[in-house]
Amino acid sequence: MTAIPRAPLLLGLAGLIPFVWGTLTYLNPSLQAWGISQLGPRFVGPYIQLFYGSVILSFMSGVLWGFATKANGRQAAVGYSLSVLPALWAFFMTGGGPVGAGTNLMFGFAGLLLLDAAFSRWGLTPEWWMQLRVLLTSIVLICLAVGVFL
Repeated sequence: MTAIPRAPLLLGLAGLIPFVWGTLTYLNPSLQAWGISQLGPRFVGPYIQLFYGSVILSFMSGVLWGFATKANGRQAAVGYSLSVLPALWAFFMTGGGPVGAGTNLMFGFAGLLLLDAAFSRWGLTPEWWMQLRVLLTSIVLICLAVGVFL
């Protein structure tokens, strides 16, 4: 295994802040009340997780698109086609209330991890990519599960 470079690791972990913050404000009513008074209701509980989760799935479509540029021929066409799926999933599947949207985001992030694995297997990602993606996706899924199952 190749170590994850410091910058992608730190930036990836920083990108988890809205998911973790949403979980903490979901579990702690006083923190939620503070967050609502200081930041507004969109920035607490499942609301921040759902909005940010949609943004991140769309962002990851762009990342996969970038990896697809390293492929040729049929593999490139497949890569480009697969790369748009996370953004489309976020667009079509995150309505219908916090539990349904949270569940769909969980499926979206799990599916994204499968796409990451495919792109990695095709040799289009850095060697450390799957270590980073498994770590980040695990934390995202745990955070989203709080809003879905509690």
